[in-house]
Parts: sequence; C-alpha cells; structure tokens
Amino acid sequence: MASEAAPLKARGHVRLHALAIGALAIVVIGAVATLFGWDISGWFKEIWHTIKTISIGYLLAAIALITLQTVTAAFAWYSILRFGYPSSNVRWHEVLACYAAAVALNFILPANLGTLVMLIMFTTLIATATFAGVLGGYVVQKVFFTAMGIVVYLYLFLSVGGSFSLQFGFVESHPIAAAIVLVGGLSLLIMVGRLIKPRLVKWWQDAKEGGEIVTHPRLYLGRVLLPEAISWIATLGIIAVFLAAYGIPVTFDTLMRVMGGNSLANMTAATPGGAGVVQGFNVLSLKGVTSASNATAYSVSQQLVSTVWSIVLAIALMTRAFGWSDGKTLVERSYSEAKQKSADEAAARKARRRSRRERAARERLDQSSGGT
Repeated sequence: MASEAAPLKARGHVRLHALAIGALAIVVIGAVATLFGWDISGWFKEIWHTIKTISIGYLLAAIALITLQTVTAAFAWYSILRFGYPSSNVRWHEVLACYAAAVALNFILPANLGTLVMLIMFTTLIATATFAGVLGGYVVQKVFFTAMGIVVYLYLFLSVGGSFSLQFGFVESHPIAAAIVLVGGLSLLIMVGRLIKPRLVKWWQDAKEGGEIVTHPRLYLGRVLLPEAISWIATLGIIAVFLAAYGIPVTFDTLMRVMGGNSLANMTAATPGGAGVVQGFNVLSLKGVTSASNATAYSVSQQLVSTVWSIVLAIALMTRAFGWSDGKTLVERSYSEAKQKSADEAAARKARRRSRRERAARERLDQSSGGT
C-alpha cells in the first residue's frame, strides 16, 4: 500500500498545460456523453437558464457562502487529522482539496459515496493513518452536524404536516410491525455486538487515534466545533439567498423546514445529491408559503448552482494541491477502492442473509424429520 500510495507532490500554482488538458478533457467528455445519449448541451442550457433567473448579487452571495461552507468544514477535518497524526505532516491545502472533492462527488454519485472516497484519500495521503482511525475522525467530525440535524428533524416533524409520512409512512400504516422491527433490531444489534466485541475493541483502539482531539476540549471547541458551526450557519445562508432570489419569505420557520427536508432527503435518497427527493421535500416544506412551481424552481436552482460551483471549486483545489495528473490519479484510485469496499460490504451482507436462510431451512427440515 505504501508503495502504491507514494507521497504526492504539492504544487503551488496551476500550470497552463494542466488547464489546457482540463479543457480538452471537458471537450472529450462532452463528445462521449453525446455518443451515449446524454444531452450535455441541454444540461448546460438548463444551467445557464437557471443562472439567468437569479440576479448577479444573489449568485455571488451564494457562491461565497458555498465556498465558506466548504472551507470551514474542511478546516475542522484538518484539525482532527493534524492532531490525530501529528508526525505525518498533514497539509491544509491537501485536506481542503480532498474535502472539496468529496462535496462535489456527493452531488454526482449516489448514496454519498463521495464521503467514502474522501476517507480513502485521507488514508492515502497520511502514511500512518488506518481506515479505522480516519473513520474515528469522521465520527468526531459528524457529532455537531448530527446534533443539529436531530434538532432540525424534530422541528420538521412537529411543524410540517406529512413530512414524516413522506419518508416513513410505513410506520404509521403498520405500527405493530414497526415496533417489532425496532425492538427486534435493537436486540439483534446487542447480540451481534456481544459476538464481535473483541473486534470492536480492536477497532476502537485504532479509531481513538483519529478522534484524539476530543480528549482536549478547548482545542475541539475552537478548531472543530466553531468552524463547523460557521459551516452550518453558511448552509442556512445559502438557503436564505436562494429563497430570497425567488421571492420566498426568509423566516426561521422556513429555513428550518427547508434545512430539515434537504438533510433528510440527502440521508435517505439513493440518487446523486438526493435529486428528485430533495425537490419533493422542498415542495412539501414550502407548502402554504409559495406555489409548488416556485418551490420547485427554487430547489432546482439551488441544487444546480451548488453542484456546478462545488465541481469547479474541487477541480481548482485538487489541481492546485496535487497537479492535474496526480489529483486525477488520487481521485480515481480512491473511487475504485471505495466502490470495491462498498461492493464487498454488500456481498458480505448478502452472504450473512443467505447463511441465516440456509440455517433456518435446515432447522425446519430437522424439526420436520424429528416429527415424522
């Protein structure tokens, strides 16, 4: 692994030949997309039409807030990794580039696969880091966002009629079955936890390294919690800017509704960036505040602009940090490993389910044989 993941040279400026290669790559991608039936020109026209509907002031404000959101969240990651691996010379511009790449990938890959790609990129860049250690850092990084998400979800479910049914309607339709699933699932987790306790203990030892900054409250508050709070507020700012751009009242209630809907949609949707599901939630969240067509226009506009700018920012930061070829190699290698890891986990789950079914079938057969 060490030989494959040789240290990547950081470059302090974007070279002209790298930009030329990037422009050529865009042309080639466009040609390939046309061959496979993707109307890329229509997609760019849609983006341009969307951008034209927003005044330049709103657009620049949105871009500034998207950048602030990315930079501050990346700084929290940088602090976690630098404190967890002090001897590994963790570089700020590399962590920022990897985080920006993950944000962009999550807009175009399903099931937030970009986050897994980022974790693998971190293990590639930091020679002493294990995947378990970086995963421990991820848990630390998610504490604040998870806590705020719970608060927003509670507000959403209590204030927006139908939001619970949209994602969890089966619970209301089958309350007894849902209760059995909940209790049985928790019991199963406890039993499985006991079986794999030695493995969990080993994982915890590795994970503690990545989450070391938590043991120093002042550093955690100043270098992780504070920038994450700024990032979260910037997210609210992005929503507010696009709401205002479409003449939708910007109130605390509206912001919480949209924030909760977006977060829940991205968490549960399998589509890239939660496309489609996000629009459905935004229409529901803004019911009674604006028309369904205006809510959809707002939602599509925010998602398109956020996607395009995140991709542009990621390309610029990755090229600056690693150069075009090294950055491309890092992303491709990490993406391949992430896909393989995801596929391995899915295969392992299928194997466990098949094993349980076969064991149950054998038990039924033994009982039937004993009865006869």
